Amino acid sequence: MHIVNPQYLVETDWLAAHLADADLRIFDCTSYLDPDPVKTYTVRNARPDWEKGHIPGADYLDLQGELSDTTSPLRFTMPTADHFAAAMSRHGVSAGVRVVLYCSDRIGWATRVWWMLRAFGFDDAVVLNGGLDKWKAEGRPLSTESPRPVPGRFVARLRPALIASKAEVVAATTDSRSCIVNALSPQQFTGEGGLHYGRPGRIPGSVNVPSQGLVDNGKVFLPPDRIAAKFKAAGVDKDRRVIAYCGGGITATVSTFVLSMLGYDNVALYDGSLSDWSSDHTLPMELGPPGR
Repeated sequence: MHIVNPQYLVETDWLAAHLADADLRIFDCTSYLDPDPVKTYTVRNARPDWEKGHIPGADYLDLQGELSDTTSPLRFTMPTADHFAAAMSRHGVSAGVRVVLYCSDRIGWATRVWWMLRAFGFDDAVVLNGGLDKWKAEGRPLSTESPRPVPGRFVARLRPALIASKAEVVAATTDSRSCIVNALSPQQFTGEGGLHYGRPGRIPGSVNVPSQGLVDNGKVFLPPDRIAAKFKAAGVDKDRRVIAYCGGGITATVSTFVLSMLGYDNVALYDGSLSDWSSDHTLPMELGPPGR
């Protein structure tokens, strides 16, 4: 299996060679999830770390604070098109620029912003393979300077097919033309261990392809043939509509990102994921290994 859309991912050497490009916008997308005994976790932005050192020219995006619907009871809910467009415009993103997204630790923060940009009609965004950790490990330069982007004009054109509603997921549980992919750990998938989001278990009928199994140590993507084999083993086919979910719509974007690179053209993210599903006690949860 080869990558159908290699343009979605760039390597550190490419970025190092293009740092001075006038049409480049670089963003650190990192956030942190701190354990919370009541709320499962609380969200903390990584701006203090960004201020201590970032890839030269990189601005910081506060995913929860400026790119999510802060009126929603759920964290990281997709904002309105106008809200998203205003935030991107403030950061100098508009037609004719190329956006590079990176994060530290887990790659899902960058893929989340990539998916949101794509969902709002912007296709000139890429994810930095290995993120900040790989950049630093290679001894590449860091900066503490804050960029001052010229405001842009981002025009949001929502692609509804890229975001699955709860109603669509309910319908997909009994539709053989759809495949629901759980991106969490095997223990979370079965409900037999790990963090859960109100109720343990999974959406009925879903299959498990853990996102952390798609990257090396949470940072560098595995070769495409190994990634493709994992989805094939789980029965995820290109001729079915694929809906990916996790706990809060972050981890699952690793899955939607790699599937898009592999040429799957009917992929959606269940934005609310288990935070939304498990809070509705009229909806069932499956526990234990499939078929048990």
